[in-house]
Amino acid sequence: MMSKQLAYAALVVRDVEATAEAFERGFGLRRVSLSVGDDGAATAPVFTVGKSALALFPPGHPFVNGRERPGVHHIAMAVDNLADAMQSARDAGVPLARQDPMQGLGGCGLALLAPQATGGALTFLTEPLPIEHGAGGTGGAEDIVERIDHIGIATATIDADRDTFVRRLGQPLESSQTDSESLIAVESFTSDKYGIIQKAREPEIVGSLRVIFVTVGDTDLEILQGYDKSQDIHVHRNAAGNTRNDYAAIVGYVNRHGAGHHHIALKVKDIDAALSHLAAAGLELIDPVGRPGSRRALIGFVNPKSLGGVLMHLVERPEPWPPDGPG
Repeated sequence: MMSKQLAYAALVVRDVEATAEAFERGFGLRRVSLSVGDDGAATAPVFTVGKSALALFPPGHPFVNGRERPGVHHIAMAVDNLADAMQSARDAGVPLARQDPMQGLGGCGLALLAPQATGGALTFLTEPLPIEHGAGGTGGAEDIVERIDHIGIATATIDADRDTFVRRLGQPLESSQTDSESLIAVESFTSDKYGIIQKAREPEIVGSLRVIFVTVGDTDLEILQGYDKSQDIHVHRNAAGNTRNDYAAIVGYVNRHGAGHHHIALKVKDIDAALSHLAAAGLELIDPVGRPGSRRALIGFVNPKSLGGVLMHLVERPEPWPPDGPG
């Protein structure tokens, strides 16, 4: 197995300090500062979440290759020995973007897997970050957010991505699924003499996704691909979601930006209480209460405007599964 833990996810946000305050005030996450860059003079705010972390960067920062667009820029998987992990990746047929390690967060060695091998989702190997996990936050919600539930990856090559992360890199496949939304038209013939006759037409699929979940430590990678690109890809932005809208968001993202990291989700104990806490802290919500999502979960999205442009949602779901036997 290549990595036993996700070290961090790097987020590009429009306003670093405002987003950091939202993480502290709304989510109760603990903030630390880590050096970044070759000279170690600059720092980045980092927030521990479970056994992993979130690191914030402004648009145009060199550590995110100057990217201006907000969102999840890259993830880094922790390895015990970077040189050995780099060689293991090569031996497994996963090339590196460069042969020599870089200096990453907290002065840790960092190596980028070739993006063409990871479906365009920027994925690094890193030495473990020099931070302590498990300490409480400062905003009063430290007992609500448990960990990063998953990092969403939009792709057009889900089978190749599965081969890379599961077969070559040795990360466990947690589950796979197909999401679909259908419309059923019903014809009705109503007569004052003969009564009512109804006829249902064949269902019309209006949105569908193939999804796999790959485990990296205490989180998962949720890799999503649109099942049928002939479907409508109009996105109703900032509206409570459904499968048709989710399909449109994933396919539209790949069409505009190429494959890559799409969203992030935090696992909570009580989603309605957590969403209420966020609203009371001044964050704008897309979903005021939890709604059904993947893996028997309840989910709720935060408006990206409240998090510097990052698309994030909360997840409440039972673990381990099945809780009381098969079901």
